[in-house]
Amino acid sequence: MKKNKFVMIDENGNEVEYDVLFTFESEETNKNYIVYTDQSKDDKGNVQVYASIYDPENPNSKFENIETEKEWKVIETILETLQEEISKKQDKTSNEQ
Repeated sequence: MKKNKFVMIDENGNEVEYDVLFTFESEETNKNYIVYTDQSKDDKGNVQVYASIYDPENPNSKFENIETEKEWKVIETILETLQEEISKKQDKTSNEQ
């Protein structure tokens, strides 16, 4: 995995390049997560974002599925907080121009 990108094979056997948005360790779940995107958009025009459990110590380990609501809630909370911060920065930049 490059610093901010990696490639995975999709269900059709195609190589897909993903951008790493961020990684974090949750004290609540005691697991490491990676949040990433292939820059594709859903039917509402939103960028598709994915998350998985990963082992930062082993670059050859496979991503694991997130299966609990508790884990998804942790990730959703972080994404919402980041989105709010980005919106605030964009608003500030727009007001300065």
